[in-house]
Amino acid sequence: TTESPPRAQYCRWPCQCPRAPPRCAAGVSLVTDGCGCCKACARQRGQRCTEADTCDLHRGLYCDYSADRPRYEIGVCAQIVGVGCVLNGVRYKNGETFQPNCKYNCTCINGAVGCVPMCTNSRPPLVWCPNPKLIKMAGKCCEQWICDDSRKTRKTSPRHISSAAYEGEDEAWQKNCIVHTSPWSPCSKTCGLGISTRISNDNDQCRLLKESRLCNLRPCEVDITQHIKPGKKCLAVYRANEPMNYTISGCVSKSPYRPKYCGVCTDNRCCTPYKSKTIEVRFQCPDGTEFSWKIMWINACFCNLNCRNPNDIFADLAHYHDYSEIAN
Repeated sequence: TTESPPRAQYCRWPCQCPRAPPRCAAGVSLVTDGCGCCKACARQRGQRCTEADTCDLHRGLYCDYSADRPRYEIGVCAQIVGVGCVLNGVRYKNGETFQPNCKYNCTCINGAVGCVPMCTNSRPPLVWCPNPKLIKMAGKCCEQWICDDSRKTRKTSPRHISSAAYEGEDEAWQKNCIVHTSPWSPCSKTCGLGISTRISNDNDQCRLLKESRLCNLRPCEVDITQHIKPGKKCLAVYRANEPMNYTISGCVSKSPYRPKYCGVCTDNRCCTPYKSKTIEVRFQCPDGTEFSWKIMWINACFCNLNCRNPNDIFADLAHYHDYSEIAN
């Protein structure tokens, strides 16, 4: 008798998985690996497969080990014999990938057709575009978002001013400036003093500048849950009984204030500003110097399930166009 060659072991126990599952390409299934441990992107047709790296069953694939005799250790993802598909009069084989048009990438899976959209830019432009519009562009398959400024009156440039003037001359920009001011970003801290920023070209030079203001959604040292009324789960707005002075690096505001804060909830909801404004606060330092800072003044808050990490700047950008805070 001949002994079979040793096989490599691809599974290890106990399982050691990454904290976050991988991000698979469009149309690729996220499955549990062959070890029953971790989430993994399924192998596609023609790719190598093992006991750990499984083939995409949703695409009708299986691991063919026939070419790796006698170990049967490493295989190739192959198509399970199945029924073909007919779409718009065209016949496709089982497992065949095709594009019926430029907008979709489809696969025939045992008589059924599954398609993945190729036009994934479904969000309009961000805050710099007040009137986004989705239109068909010549020479491009997918519709494109553009800024529709037709609702605003825009002066045309005088004929005697060359296009170069718009690159360096402040006067030309002032005469042809369309003012864009983004909403204030969420406060950088969920409690205590933080920073909120925005971008605006509302200035004499019509230049995009970054503006900052201080913000304080709620005090860190106060247990606001004690002020929630019996039978309720949330307190939308909290306000201290006594006025206080703002303090920055040992410098104290010249006037006392009694600001409103956003409250808290005992369930999974979070309370965020709904209406706010910006006030100018004058500070005086121990050495006698003075300075001013813009500070967010909260007028109203609401409690909701749309809780975002204030430090996740990409999540904030993705939602700027529908950010609901009313501010000035």
